[in-house]
Amino acid sequence: MKISCFTLFLLLIAAEQLKAQNSEDKIAAAETLNKEYVQLYKENSEFSYTSPAGEIGAPSKYVINGKLTTNYMLLGTRKLPVAFSIIPDFTVRVRNEKSAGVRTPSFRLGGKAYVRLCESFDYYKYATLAFTHHSNGQDGAALNPDGTINTGNGNFSTNYLTLAYHFGRSTQSATGADQYHTLNHAAGLEWHKWFNYEKALTDDYGFTRLCYDFSLRHYKTGKENWRLNAELNYAINKMAAYDLQAIKKRLNTEVSFHYAFPFMNNVFLMTSVGYYGEDPYNIYYRDKCAYIRLGVSSGFVRHRKNVE
Repeated sequence: MKISCFTLFLLLIAAEQLKAQNSEDKIAAAETLNKEYVQLYKENSEFSYTSPAGEIGAPSKYVINGKLTTNYMLLGTRKLPVAFSIIPDFTVRVRNEKSAGVRTPSFRLGGKAYVRLCESFDYYKYATLAFTHHSNGQDGAALNPDGTINTGNGNFSTNYLTLAYHFGRSTQSATGADQYHTLNHAAGLEWHKWFNYEKALTDDYGFTRLCYDFSLRHYKTGKENWRLNAELNYAINKMAAYDLQAIKKRLNTEVSFHYAFPFMNNVFLMTSVGYYGEDPYNIYYRDKCAYIRLGVSSGFVRHRKNVE
């Protein structure tokens, strides 16, 4: 009887130790995931770019266009499955005219919250909620006396929320053991009407948009060497002059390919083709065009280990 009680006592101690070890292992695994997801959030953010001639095919002609954006991760600790970043986004189009003027640059500044939704990194899932302010730094009337848009110094301002669900996976490439690729998706809703905006936009602007982004990225010997991005969003709110089927006004879409030669570090050659039913460059929102954009791009790119 004494031996049995002693044996039972040892078994209970062993069970408690195993339980404690399992708990520590789970905590360590969660902390590793939280750290990896913070890098993933940055990797999935938009690219900056510089493009001579800008959007070729747009109504206006440009000398050079540029977009500069980044993520300031104010909260990104391995202890928590949530994160928060500040995102500045500045887009400038230098016009092809005597003064090479910019007129109305796009200033976007906002914050984004991230929530990890699963216990995997190779098959990741997370949600985001972002608030963004968008303006052009001008104070003239948005409309000319004849009702046309004042693209010279017309005020543009709007504020919006974007709620999105992100998911993706990593897979081994059939082209070689040292190569693999990742598939990355984001589906969401953009909503403006809860916040202040330029009143001239009423019934004439895409205040509510369904959004979908896709990215296919290829890695060789651990380094990302090309990326294919596709973006699509569609305005679904009421507009005075356009019904819900007015694709030429409501649809914005772009496909871009980014390629890095082996000697490049965090930089890609970029080719983009797309269509603006509503030009996102602030007060130029009434412009509609198909376009091509060529140049160089850059963003958060990291070396990844091969998929097992």
